[in-house]
Amino acid sequence: MDVLLIGCGRMGGAMARGWRGVHRVLVFDPMASELPEGAERVDALADVEPDGDLAVVLAVKPQIFPSIGESLRPIAARDALFVSIMAGITLQGLGDSLGSGRLVRTMPNTPAAIGQGITAAVAGRDVRMSDFATVNELLAPTGAVVWLDDERQIDAVTAVSGSGPAYFFRFTEALAKAGAQAGLSADVAMQLARATFTGAAALAGADSAELAELRQQVTSPGGTTAAGLAQMDQDDAIDRLARAVVDAAAARSRELAG
Repeated sequence: MDVLLIGCGRMGGAMARGWRGVHRVLVFDPMASELPEGAERVDALADVEPDGDLAVVLAVKPQIFPSIGESLRPIAARDALFVSIMAGITLQGLGDSLGSGRLVRTMPNTPAAIGQGITAAVAGRDVRMSDFATVNELLAPTGAVVWLDDERQIDAVTAVSGSGPAYFFRFTEALAKAGAQAGLSADVAMQLARATFTGAAALAGADSAELAELRQQVTSPGGTTAAGLAQMDQDDAIDRLARAVVDAAAARSRELAG
């Protein structure tokens, strides 16, 4: 299969490197000074001549898409499969621009750029059964893939996994700041906080135990961890904060999608 990558930024480039040796990779990105090894530059979309089946991965910023959507219509007319990783553009919006219903909308997150992400995908009405396996394979270099039954769930996905990395970064900042206020140097506090979060994330991914069990393994009755967790759980503070964060992000996602 030929893969046409529209936009070769950090995430698009990560995918292109994962496709090397498996697919013929064509890249359209006038702003990219260098392409991943093995990729072929396309200077004009009208020049795209696939050797066989074609999948088009839309990896540009959503505000750029309207300027190129019309140019992609002839490619869509060839029955190409389109996979969008653009935020905020619905299946209806993609179809209106491309004139094609063979569309898949996805929501990745930033760890996808290093192969450690998770992407939620939802299929348009004209997607074939074989397309699901194709999309899974195309997105494999970015990490895990989950499929949604309803496009309306994308807003919740955006709030949980799309924006989620920033929540973890922000909490790490807060933990480091608290460590400094408790007497550590700022550098040591940040080193401890960052290593703790990355190590805990790696442990959660490597261990099949439930998160509650992993938490309990660290928590001795009446110990220091229990004292800290009690502050988080007082009056359901951590649950109420998480709900408010997700609700706000999901609401903003709906607003941006129009």
